[in-house]
Amino acid sequence: MSWRQFAIAVAGGAALVANWLLLFSAYSKSSISIATTVYNTQPFMLVGLGALFLGERLTLAKLGWLSLSFCGMLLIVRTQSEPGAAQSNYLWGIALSLGAAFFYALVALFAKQLKGVPPHLIALVHVIVGVVVLSPLVLQGGWPAGALTWSTLATLGVIHTGLMYILLYGAIQRLPTHLTGALSFIYPIVAIVVDNVAFGHRLHLLQVIGAALILLAAAGMTLGWSLRRKAHEEKAIV
Repeated sequence: MSWRQFAIAVAGGAALVANWLLLFSAYSKSSISIATTVYNTQPFMLVGLGALFLGERLTLAKLGWLSLSFCGMLLIVRTQSEPGAAQSNYLWGIALSLGAAFFYALVALFAKQLKGVPPHLIALVHVIVGVVVLSPLVLQGGWPAGALTWSTLATLGVIHTGLMYILLYGAIQRLPTHLTGALSFIYPIVAIVVDNVAFGHRLHLLQVIGAALILLAAAGMTLGWSLRRKAHEEKAIV
């Protein structure tokens, strides 16, 4: 790894830390369902960053999916009508989710600049950056207390981070890119179901419609769906 690659990896690690801090904060402000759904606007932010910094072309299809996602976002934002602190927390939760999505898009953008660098080496740099960046917060806030808290953190680290990423990277190596992208949308759907079962959070009808529009748009963007292409294929068949 060159010094330039190391600097890019460090920048990606800082963006990854910011991503997780914002996302975990969003869960308590809105809900797991809403935060996870809004978080899936990340592909559109990556497209915008790619157009700005990598010279990638913005097509009408991508702009169309972006518009559809924006409509879904408006439905989610306008649904929560509770006054006072509840409304403020809800909007803060959405803003934090959007911030998390932006920083995750930055992580992907930095990763594009690290072709040829072993993934485990990139992950190691990210972990070290996370330890350094978060250490002042840990020292200021104190260590967690109690066996339950530590066992929860250990489970989150060993199973939901370590084992999960081993399975994820193994799947990415074996599956085509479009199938990997399609399967990634199981994540927000599972989050919505778990949020309902474990915490009793049910989405309003407009929130369901908004979430569906965001996930549909993200799927269309990831899988490269295009109405123009479909119409062209039908014309060719005729």
